[in-house]
Amino acid sequence: MATQKRTTLEAEMSFFDHIDVLRKHLLRSLLVLIVFTVAALFFSEFIYEEIIMGPKHADFWTYRMMCLMVETWPNIISSDFCVTKIPGEIINTQMAGQFTLQINSSIICGILFTIPYFLFEMWLFIKPALKINEKKSAQGFVFFSSALFFIGVLFGYYVISPLSINFLANFTVSPDIKNTFTIDSYLSTVATLTLGSGVIFQLPIVIYILSKLGIMTPKFMRSSRRYSTVLILIIAAVVTPTADVLTMLVVAAPLFLLYEISIYISAYIENKKNKELYGTSLVKKN
Repeated sequence: MATQKRTTLEAEMSFFDHIDVLRKHLLRSLLVLIVFTVAALFFSEFIYEEIIMGPKHADFWTYRMMCLMVETWPNIISSDFCVTKIPGEIINTQMAGQFTLQINSSIICGILFTIPYFLFEMWLFIKPALKINEKKSAQGFVFFSSALFFIGVLFGYYVISPLSINFLANFTVSPDIKNTFTIDSYLSTVATLTLGSGVIFQLPIVIYILSKLGIMTPKFMRSSRRYSTVLILIIAAVVTPTADVLTMLVVAAPLFLLYEISIYISAYIENKKNKELYGTSLVKKN
């Protein structure tokens, strides 16, 4: 009984030691978040005018490229694809609304730039528990995760956000109802679409981890391709401003690419496992 009690106590101490180590990693990440948030406060005017309100302006880069595509291929792309005006008025309905906008936009920017460092801290926390071969397999985790995240953020900001804002600003149930949006609603939409795209672009990393754990297989992903295709097309159709197939494919193409890359990653992991176990690859090529 004494031995069992001592073993239990040691296990509990080990658990709390790990919690304490995790707390230190999270505190360092929080400190970096505060630093980036404070730095963003000094550039709050630029962040608001040029970044947050960018998709609301008709001269936004995405809208200019859409109009250029119409001019280049007038027989292929409808003139409705060219965006020259974003209707709707953005208002503030709260006493501290604009002050809150400044704080929230700075926090969002702080979170955006803290993500790579947070991933680095999580890697430092997990790394001691990994075996040598697992450490080799996980090399480049922070780099690839951060790169995919920022690619997703750029895609969300320059493609998903402007197309969604243009669609929602022009959508009306009745001409008697005017579109007037609160600044909180607008900021929430831009932030959700932008950061959400960054998270979605982590799909290859998630598939890599699940494949390593044996939860995800390339066979399952290939058999589910038809369902994922329908889901991706539905998402693309919702956020596109017109019924043009080309517009929908512009949004859907990166999502299709991510899914196919994830299948390749899962197949690579399964092939590697089979080679280690049986000395040969048992995964059929697609």
